[in-house]
Amino acid sequence: MVVIIKSGPDTPEGTRAAKLARDMSADIVLLQNGVYFMQKSYLEDLGFIGTAFVLSDDRKLRGLSEISSELRMKEITYDDLTDLMTAGDKVLGMF
Repeated sequence: MVVIIKSGPDTPEGTRAAKLARDMSADIVLLQNGVYFMQKSYLEDLGFIGTAFVLSDDRKLRGLSEISSELRMKEITYDDLTDLMTAGDKVLGMF
């Protein structure tokens, strides 16, 4: 299962989506302002242990640095996002 998060970590929607993904043992896709979850330890503080996929174009548009190798995050493109959504059994989206 994949949960798509477009809201930042400073919003109730973003936090709720990350907690939902944690509780369902789902992976997440961070896009739009959701890419800010890759900063600091937002996901770690929420207890998220899955894989976070970060949309490359949105990360670059917001001036965020590349993903650190020690994080459980992978940078993806729009084509990769399409593949993730079609390959998964369920997609919850756009929090």
